Amino acid sequence: MRSVQSLQSARDAAALWEVATPSRRPCPVPGVDMAGFSARTAEPVDLGVVPYPAVTLALDLGDGPLAVGDDGGRRAHGSVVVGLDPGGVRGSGSAVACLQVRLSPPVAHAVLGAAAGETGGTVVPFDDLWGRDAARVQERLRTARTWDERFAIAEAAVARRYAAGRAVDPEVAHVWRQTVSARGAVRVDALAQEVGWSRKRLWSRFRSQIGLTPKRAAQLVRFDHVAHRLAARDSAALVAAESGYADQSHLHRDVKAFTGTTPTAVAAAPWLAVDDVAWAAPRYLAAG
Repeated sequence: MRSVQSLQSARDAAALWEVATPSRRPCPVPGVDMAGFSARTAEPVDLGVVPYPAVTLALDLGDGPLAVGDDGGRRAHGSVVVGLDPGGVRGSGSAVACLQVRLSPPVAHAVLGAAAGETGGTVVPFDDLWGRDAARVQERLRTARTWDERFAIAEAAVARRYAAGRAVDPEVAHVWRQTVSARGAVRVDALAQEVGWSRKRLWSRFRSQIGLTPKRAAQLVRFDHVAHRLAARDSAALVAAESGYADQSHLHRDVKAFTGTTPTAVAAAPWLAVDDVAWAAPRYLAAG
């Protein structure tokens, strides 16, 4: 059960955002989840996004252009694709509204094409990856009258791309599933032996198709679990002990590496507070 402080944080975030979820869950396309967000105020919004082990499509539906940037200086306006491990991503704009689609990395490879593996730490304009199809989908989304209509449009578009796309290697999909099921507590050498590959081959194929090395992917999955434990007001010491960290200082370093902030700041992150409202459980999209 969440503490009073955590519930207050969630209420504060809810006061800013209206969150819509599909009436039909889970999504028929495996490894895909969706949610809609609209700001309750026309005042400018500037919000940091906590890293998550999925590739995210942020489809802009607002009156003012959505601006998304990262610490690497990459900045895009309108609909964007946010890779698995971006640094310091922030979204800003006025009268913000968007439909977010989370894709497990193996599914993202098929839906976004080979370029999905190149989005590991970047923010990329949606048009750059979907071309003319992006414009058609966004036009249909903007003319839809309800969130369920928008979810159906996005679902159909993703399903088409997924069916026509190229799947990741079965070995890569297996390693991803094992990583998320173990919440990142895996050994790369052991996984390579499981799939009958050398460590070097697994490292190379996984990175080219998923966008991260197996080790970094495991760290990201573990971080996501940690972030939600911290948001639930579990102590950093307890979370460290139960999440496979050698000690609390190692947890602090991991959180700093992914967010540039402290565990205390992550626990109070407004976007994280509405995460459990927006996304279906379980959070991990392991399908591949």
